[in-house]
Amino acid sequence: MSSSGVEQGVAVSESEPPRGNRSRFAFACAILASMTSIILGYDIGVMSGAAIFIKDDLKLSDVQLEILMGSLNIYSLVGSGMAGRTSDWIGRRYTIVLAGAFFFCGALLMGFATNYPFIMFGRFVAGIGVGYAMMIAPVYTAEVAPATSRGFLSSFPEIFINIGILFGYVSNYFFAKLPDHLGWRFMLGVGAVPSVFLALGVLAMPESPRWLVLQGRLGDAFKVLDKTSNTKEEAVSRLEDIKRAAGIPEDMKDDVIVIPNKKSAGKGVWKDLLVRPTPSVRHILIACLGVHFFQQASGIDAVVLYSPTIFSKAGLKSKNDQLLATVAVGVVKTLFIVVGTCVVDRFGRRALLLTSMGGMFVSLTALGTSLTVIDRNPGQTLKWAIGLSVTTVMTFVATFSIGSGPVTWVYCSEIFPVRLRAQGASLGVMLNRLMSGIIGMTFLSLSKGLTIGGAFLLFAGVAFAAWVFFFTFLPETRGMPLEEMETLFGSYSANKKKNVASKGKEVVDEQ
Repeated sequence: MSSSGVEQGVAVSESEPPRGNRSRFAFACAILASMTSIILGYDIGVMSGAAIFIKDDLKLSDVQLEILMGSLNIYSLVGSGMAGRTSDWIGRRYTIVLAGAFFFCGALLMGFATNYPFIMFGRFVAGIGVGYAMMIAPVYTAEVAPATSRGFLSSFPEIFINIGILFGYVSNYFFAKLPDHLGWRFMLGVGAVPSVFLALGVLAMPESPRWLVLQGRLGDAFKVLDKTSNTKEEAVSRLEDIKRAAGIPEDMKDDVIVIPNKKSAGKGVWKDLLVRPTPSVRHILIACLGVHFFQQASGIDAVVLYSPTIFSKAGLKSKNDQLLATVAVGVVKTLFIVVGTCVVDRFGRRALLLTSMGGMFVSLTALGTSLTVIDRNPGQTLKWAIGLSVTTVMTFVATFSIGSGPVTWVYCSEIFPVRLRAQGASLGVMLNRLMSGIIGMTFLSLSKGLTIGGAFLLFAGVAFAAWVFFFTFLPETRGMPLEEMETLFGSYSANKKKNVASKGKEVVDEQ
């Protein structure tokens, strides 16, 4: 076998392209991988408007409509559960292509649906694609990106979800001019178009270097690392770190090697994750599941899906005012996610999560209180309570978007050891989608049982518990190489957290 490119190319050749080009290459890979999230966001946004026409055309009951709206996240559990094993088997890149194929088929099925079971089946197929996409996009990006920009690039999926939601709103507005029986079909069916371009674009991406190493393809892995690292020496160092984490001896340097004691894709992973985890892996798993659980249990989907209902309860009687306020929610959410993405590598994951959840707690408490006051004073126009309700909805989505929204995906895509990463991350996504589906399908019933103000005060209590959990369980991971991430976990000592955070900061400063 030929000698590895690692040995042949440590010195920078005169013809080597500027390293800025390599940063742009990693940026382009992250963009393409994250575009799966546009399709997810589009489905969320377009369904909010299409549901009105679907209900009338297919003669659906309120219960059927509520199930249709929230079922996508429940169906996505199937895709999330299969995504880890699939990506270990066929690779991260082709798993993204597979997600696009499910989106394509699901959009066409929903567009041509003639009855409720038909459209629910299309929703199921699209949901599988959602599960695949939400797991694989941040994992692929984290494995390709250098440590200095990993947080920035790994948070792209959350940005693209919101871009997709805005596209869905535009589609609603445009196709609403068609006859009712055609409008909603075009709204849903046109989602198949970006899936085709996504699949073609992803084929131009390189495979994850960590997956390539696990297949024994060291030469190919080094080529990808060389294109995405800030220096040639960093590429060599990253490759050696990955080999060490994968249990490959340092003296094995051929382009293609036979992995010693190689386990088949996914074999033994569930035992290492759930049955006999090490203290570090157990801590990592708790952290991942906790972050995903609290992201959704704190009520973000209740606000996103039911904003018009909330504003109606707050006292905005005009539908035009409700829709205008809802558009403002979308704009604020998108803007602050961009802010969170830009600062995640500067201020760190832990700091943003704590700041975000603290702001969410304050906003939810004020929102629940103002809605309760309005509810207990029927017939009265309490301008201060109405203003406070609208304002705190905006501050809630803003504080969510600056931390809990993007950082959840960044954090959970980078903390697992390389062999456990795909399936470990898939567990987190499954819990995330389960909680999202539960909130989406039960919020109206919850608000009737507790009053809408009481529902948001309940979410405030969840946000407070989340802040305590983040403060207690989550070490800072900013700037740490993926292969050293496991050393941060397994101990809840404040001194250890301080030391590893300092180490991570030194890595960033040096690079």
